[in-house]
Amino acid sequence: MDRNPSPPCSDAEEEEGDAVGNTVYSKHWLFSVLTRLIEVIAPAEPDPGASPEGARTELDEEMENDICKVWDMSMDEDVALFLQEFNAPDIFMGVFAKSKCPRLTEICVGILGNMACFQDICMSISKDENLGQVLLQRLCDSDSPTLLETSRLLLTCLSQPEVANVWVERIRENPSVYDCVCFIMSSSTNVELLVKVGEVVDKLFDLDEELMLNWIKSGTCRSVGPSVDDSPEELPDFKIVPCILEAAKQVRSDNPEGLDVYMHILQLLTTVDEGIQAIVQAPDGGKETWSLLYELVCQELCQPDDPPIIVQEQKTVLASILSVLSAMFASQTEQEYTRMTKNMPLIGSLIRILQYMEGCGKRAVENSKESEQEETGRTDVNEEDFHLKILKDICCELLSNMLQELNKENTLEGLHQGHLNEQTCSCAFQNLLPLYSASVESFLEVLREADQTLADNLEKRFPSLKVHT
Repeated sequence: MDRNPSPPCSDAEEEEGDAVGNTVYSKHWLFSVLTRLIEVIAPAEPDPGASPEGARTELDEEMENDICKVWDMSMDEDVALFLQEFNAPDIFMGVFAKSKCPRLTEICVGILGNMACFQDICMSISKDENLGQVLLQRLCDSDSPTLLETSRLLLTCLSQPEVANVWVERIRENPSVYDCVCFIMSSSTNVELLVKVGEVVDKLFDLDEELMLNWIKSGTCRSVGPSVDDSPEELPDFKIVPCILEAAKQVRSDNPEGLDVYMHILQLLTTVDEGIQAIVQAPDGGKETWSLLYELVCQELCQPDDPPIIVQEQKTVLASILSVLSAMFASQTEQEYTRMTKNMPLIGSLIRILQYMEGCGKRAVENSKESEQEETGRTDVNEEDFHLKILKDICCELLSNMLQELNKENTLEGLHQGHLNEQTCSCAFQNLLPLYSASVESFLEVLREADQTLADNLEKRFPSLKVHT
């Protein structure tokens, strides 16, 4: 890693022509930039622009412009293959080992990220153990642009089925990755970086349950390995859930897609018992998690002044949030934050989501009829129906559990606040029956004590319930 990589060979260039593949880009020009890059990190003579330690900390304008052009060009497969052929990854290894210039490191990681978009090159990069270890160390960098490009590169590799397991195993064997990722999630205010890191964590947890379990159980103080300027050599006792919540708070107002990512990470945690316990057995008993999700559902998403079609746009994030709330409610009904006196607005929001989905369902049927002859149209509608069905199932499960916990006082409060009335109750019954008939019957008994007339009207609308009066 410390030796200078050999400069690329150009013996055959004159015979084969100067164009890179089918592009208009010049081999000679690319070759010259790579050669100059080697000279930047290993100058033959002392550089007047270097730091006291002897390494350049800033790029001159011409070199930065040229290497940025290479970054842009590397999105072309012919250029990426040319860079691979002339050992650009080895040259970048030298940059990572010797450069003290954050901008140069960022650009080189970015070029690798572009190259990794092509399967064969991605496999070559991924199977290089030394390069893989060095790239993971970049997650400990203090430079946000470098962290962003490193995360983008990791996500690209994790999204390639042929090499995903290589990276999962590599990350599993590097405890420092957990610390560095948690440090970013808990302390960064860079929304773009937080979203990309969240996508990496989401992909990792989706790919490997064992790694997710390891991260849930992690939290001891560890050294992060070779230190990078301004990066901590020792990191705090991180717990995964608070770090996820902190990142979610940072992205919630500026990036809906980022919020979706972090809510899905929380949902993945609830697929294992250890994850649920990590949420509800936090020092605050899960109150911070519940409060954030409650605010999102009751105050930000799918609001009364939104058009019903909004549920189509928000269906995945809503499904994740409600899934976590449902898991918490089922496991922690004795907690103060799950008491029904505090959660009548949540029942109102759940019913409103169901009402909006009914509107979307009618629209989907109409769209399906209009596109009967279009295969693509039918596929899109089916996908929409699938995601809405998932949301409906999760919503109904949580609503049924909450209705069973209502008493007369809660119900009177819900009636007074407008969360419960004939229209909302009818919508709830329509969606809950017949699967959750026991929950509906239990609620109807309580409702009869609070409002006999409303209970009678609902019984008339749903005759199957009369036999239980």
